[in-house]
Amino acid sequence: MRKGARPPTEVMAIFVDQHKEQYGVEPICRQIQIAPSSYYEHKARERDPDRLPDRTKRDKALERDIQRIWESNFKVYGANKVWRQLIREGIRVARCTVERLMKKLGIQGIRRGKKCWTTIADDLLDRPTDKVNRQFVATRPNQLWVADITFVATWTGFVYVAFIIDVFARFIVGWRVTRSLHTDWVFDAWEQALWARRETSGLI
Repeated sequence: MRKGARPPTEVMAIFVDQHKEQYGVEPICRQIQIAPSSYYEHKARERDPDRLPDRTKRDKALERDIQRIWESNFKVYGANKVWRQLIREGIRVARCTVERLMKKLGIQGIRRGKKCWTTIADDLLDRPTDKVNRQFVATRPNQLWVADITFVATWTGFVYVAFIIDVFARFIVGWRVTRSLHTDWVFDAWEQALWARRETSGLI
């Protein structure tokens, strides 16, 4: 192994695991300057999570929550948005901890460049009426759908995403992606939702 800062015990234990059949545990530990007892203690903790330090236990629990939030938000959330969602869920954690664990997990959010306008209001045009008076509640599937348009920055530029969501289950029933805003693209998402659900009598 290269000279320099000492790698984490977890990394050194993996190195030992990969080569112990050929060289044995203790000779490898001497070469990489780790006590065999530290290696065996690390392996014991892997087998029995209760032996892990409290900080490690909390980190592992947070890693699961961070991964869940990141994946459930299309893998675009960065540390700040993941941290805010954790706080909303009642999980008290420092933002720097979220950033550290996301780096450890090898995940990151999409970085936005220049501002991208998805709506240019025209006060001369009629606006659709609010049929549910901002009460987004449904007691059965296909009772109330809502639509949303957003944009996502990718490595090759912005893309626009249209969603049709069934309010009852918070489930996306139709969606489309495009690189330019046009009405046909939104209708495509709507038609996909109609095709997927079919039975839409009484739908708002």
